[in-house]
Amino acid sequence: MSTSTYTIWLLAGETSGDELGAKLIKALRHFNPNLKFCGVGGPRMQEQGLELLFPMQDLAVMGLVEVLPKIRMLSNRLTQAVEHIQTIRPDVVVTIDSPGFSLRLLKRIADLSIPRVHYVAPQVWAWHESRVKKFPGLWEKLLCLLPFEKEFFSKHGLQSIFVGHPILETEVHHGNAEQFRKDHEISDKAPIVLFMPGSRRSELPKLMPVFKQTLSLLKRQLPEVTAVIPTSPLAKENVLQMVNDWPVKPMIIHDPQDKYNAYAAASAALTKSGTTTLELALAKVPMAVTYRVNPVTAMIARRMIKVPYVCMLNLLANKEIVPELLQEDCHPEKLSAMLIGLLTDPQKAKAQQDAFTEIMHQLSGPNNELPSHVAAKEILEMIKG
Repeated sequence: MSTSTYTIWLLAGETSGDELGAKLIKALRHFNPNLKFCGVGGPRMQEQGLELLFPMQDLAVMGLVEVLPKIRMLSNRLTQAVEHIQTIRPDVVVTIDSPGFSLRLLKRIADLSIPRVHYVAPQVWAWHESRVKKFPGLWEKLLCLLPFEKEFFSKHGLQSIFVGHPILETEVHHGNAEQFRKDHEISDKAPIVLFMPGSRRSELPKLMPVFKQTLSLLKRQLPEVTAVIPTSPLAKENVLQMVNDWPVKPMIIHDPQDKYNAYAAASAALTKSGTTTLELALAKVPMAVTYRVNPVTAMIARRMIKVPYVCMLNLLANKEIVPELLQEDCHPEKLSAMLIGLLTDPQKAKAQQDAFTEIMHQLSGPNNELPSHVAAKEILEMIKG
């Protein structure tokens, strides 16, 4: 690959995008160490050398109703990003997920003749398929993480490339259970349950009160249980404040290796839907999936969603591998009962674990190459072109 100096402008709007962006920057540098990176991201991308325009936390808003109070701020940030791209004229713009913001940005810079790559396909296959009509002209290349997306977008005349899912590049499945118990002085006999409410400011207030009550009920049934909440460095302080009044105190961790060790030690997990389900599956942790949003958002979403499952594992398997307890079912009694089932019935746990191996195999990239390397090559090809 060429070692010419190029500037790559990147945008990631949430924690999963930050992780993805960090892997991408590292892979791009693998092929060209002279690249310069700037734009919007989080701590992981900054560690890899991203020059930050503004913090990505400003963009981490989830839900149709939840976004309304943030519209002016988001509009200002969009203008700021466009003006920055106009000023520095990067060699390529790469937006990572966060379609609400990313696609608006790509549209606003269409007349600059700068190559545009969108990484992580918008999940219109789950919502109104008709939205695909708005995509032509938004990007020059679409990089997909899921195997069925290439066919979906090709059907609509949009060039897309399946690069594989970067979850396979993590060390999630190489955790040390014994080390985790030793580091945190947890008995070998105590079952460990992970509670994973996400990191977005809009998610935590919805899920943390439910998790609080769920843990209390779980502890009454299984007093020896130890609860662990893995979170991101950005969300750590928020999570610590929220558990202040919990009658049963969970352990809060944020170091990546500590998190992977926790995965290895865990007997079960209660997680929001999203990338965390893939992490847990790779680590073979049996789980229940839950989510709760504003009731108005939920009502609108139910009319729009066109797929039978919310959890990616179930979508890839085309059947329910892990239970989904959403909205009204996101209730402490139901959640604690589901966790108790996973903790006390080995067959339930094993059935999930057996299914995970086949599901994760689908996420391998072309020729078993690292997904981030496949994505990096596609982006560098855009610059050369």
